[in-house]
Amino acid sequence: MKDRITEQSIRLFEKKGFSETSIQDIVDSLGVTKGTFYYYFSSKEQLLMDIHMSYIEDMILRQERILYDSQKSCKEKLYEMVFMLISNIESQGPSARVFFREMRNLSADHLSEVIPKRDLFRQNLQKLLDEGKDKKEFKVELRSDIVAFGILGVTNWSYQWFNPNGLTPDEEVTRIFVDMILQGIE
Repeated sequence: MKDRITEQSIRLFEKKGFSETSIQDIVDSLGVTKGTFYYYFSSKEQLLMDIHMSYIEDMILRQERILYDSQKSCKEKLYEMVFMLISNIESQGPSARVFFREMRNLSADHLSEVIPKRDLFRQNLQKLLDEGKDKKEFKVELRSDIVAFGILGVTNWSYQWFNPNGLTPDEEVTRIFVDMILQGIE
């Protein structure tokens, strides 16, 4: 039931927004009582926090699998990381939109847990870019910090417009993005 509450809440938060979705809306849409909700979550914000932590921890885990693959070059890892973010839209698009849009509704205590994980994702990407510079796969004068923000800006905004069932498949969008990125850093 906890997973059902979370999944339905993600749909409602994506559609109506966190502030406009009440606990009553959530339980009514599932045909359960508020007691059921409170059995699993202490508050609506705790539910939002769970959504945030689940999303970012999964993304970090997947990113680290790519980073620790010693068989791949930095360029290949960059491609895989961008592909992970783009292809993730089909399965995790609603969670990502809630993650990016609703972070402002987390308390300072909760933000102090989420922000370091979000920053770790960016720092891991920056380390990959630095490794690519060291291996001469990318320009040595590259500002890895700024490029990492740029890559995340491009890929994270894709959650707003990319349609996984549209005319352009995720592999093609990834290739276009990586070509665009590499033309500037090769």
